[in-house]
Amino acid sequence: MARSVPTTPRKSASQKRSQATVEALLDATARVLTREGYDRASTNRIAATAGVSVGSLYQYFPNKEALVAALVSRHNREMLELLRNALKEVASLDLATAIRELVRAAVDAHLVDSALHRIFAEQVPRMGQLAKIEALQGETFLLVRAYLEQRRHEISVRDLDSATSICVTIVEALTHDFVINKPVTLKGDRDRFVDEVTRLIVGYLRPSRAAKPLT
Repeated sequence: MARSVPTTPRKSASQKRSQATVEALLDATARVLTREGYDRASTNRIAATAGVSVGSLYQYFPNKEALVAALVSRHNREMLELLRNALKEVASLDLATAIRELVRAAVDAHLVDSALHRIFAEQVPRMGQLAKIEALQGETFLLVRAYLEQRRHEISVRDLDSATSICVTIVEALTHDFVINKPVTLKGDRDRFVDEVTRLIVGYLRPSRAAKPLT
């Protein structure tokens, strides 16, 4: 059972200097987590890495869990922004090409710091932060659902709500598994993975015109 811990920041950063301090603390949290692991990470280590006093840290965050929760929130915002930008870039492409670019963007985003994604996967449920992930999935669903609605003429599946849920879940689950289980990934492995997931998604959305094997 996920334990209940206080993860609400003590105060929000409204001034530029305060915002810079909070960003430095979150960057330091990411570095300490990937270097030391969750269990060895501490507020003292994070403050030292950020170059601030632990007292300054406690002005904003009551504990390590609150720092990690804030880092998860920042990560979620970055992932949503990446998806929005990717959807804009593929707006004029055919469905198969667009899906490939979207899958590639998702994989590349997760590979930027695969160790941190691994820690999130392990610790978010333990910290009782699944609601943050569910909120991200909900916003992701709305963005992808709107995109599929625009491409309805290219899609054989009639129930776009179910199609969106299936596509988002498949890409997220397979991408996480690929990144977490292959921390050192060769470019060829990544490209083959992107191609296979693309074939899976396109074959589901329009089975009569599944993506052709690449030559």
